[in-house]
Amino acid sequence: MSAPSLTTAPAGPFTVRLRLPWRRLRPVLLPLLFIAGCLAAWQVVANLNPQSRAVLSAPSDVIGVLNKNLPLLLPHLAATARETVAGFALAAIVGMVLGAALAQWRRVQQALLPHLVLFQIVPKIALAPLFIIWFGVGPESRLLFALFLAFFAIASATTAGLSATRPDALRLCASLTASPWQTFFAVRLPFAIPSIFAGLKMGMTMALIGDIVGEFVSGQEGLGYVVMFAAAGADAALTFAALTLLCALGLTVYGVVVLAEMAAERWYGAPFVSEGFHNRKDK
Repeated sequence: MSAPSLTTAPAGPFTVRLRLPWRRLRPVLLPLLFIAGCLAAWQVVANLNPQSRAVLSAPSDVIGVLNKNLPLLLPHLAATARETVAGFALAAIVGMVLGAALAQWRRVQQALLPHLVLFQIVPKIALAPLFIIWFGVGPESRLLFALFLAFFAIASATTAGLSATRPDALRLCASLTASPWQTFFAVRLPFAIPSIFAGLKMGMTMALIGDIVGEFVSGQEGLGYVVMFAAAGADAALTFAALTLLCALGLTVYGVVVLAEMAAERWYGAPFVSEGFHNRKDK
């Protein structure tokens, strides 16, 4: 008598229907579950040690402060968002144009790249007071400081991406007598999109940091000013409430950049697929 088979029966249609949504939602659900677990642990620790709420407010306290003071915090959120987005937009324009110039013209690269590296080595946060001296205590200084912090990451990523075009693609363009600008827009730019958006993601973060540092130094509005005001009054709950809104702002702007990257990948679909840029697989 033969032994019973231990092989598992093939999954039916119902199993497939259950598995597919989980594979699609896993990149979203896993981070949400992780942060929910962290917040739950934070709340339990705060409840077990009430004295710690003076310096580490529980998530429930932060939510209560947000519900109570949201109308007062929204104008500060709008000020920070306005200056961050404006600084990031200017940094994106300046960084991509400069990066394209460095990649296209060797003499420009030889003349400017050492100075850009030197500026990158300098601790740029320490230069924030100079921007206050040069441009005053208004939003202009914070916007320009955000631009100053963000543009180098975008410029360097753009230069690296445009310089990494495959030589055989460039030789093909030369054999077809394509002009330098035709080669740039039809070949070099599509293949540089991943690097450019990597620089834009980093630049967005640096723009937000630059604006917050400017608000720390001279702001009379903005979430950075709220954080300093709350910290001076030892109000941990208000500090965490402002930080929560800062996180929401950063994630929103980052999400917009990710959506723009997805649109660019779809627009330049063929080069991405042929060069292996579009080989993402769910695991």
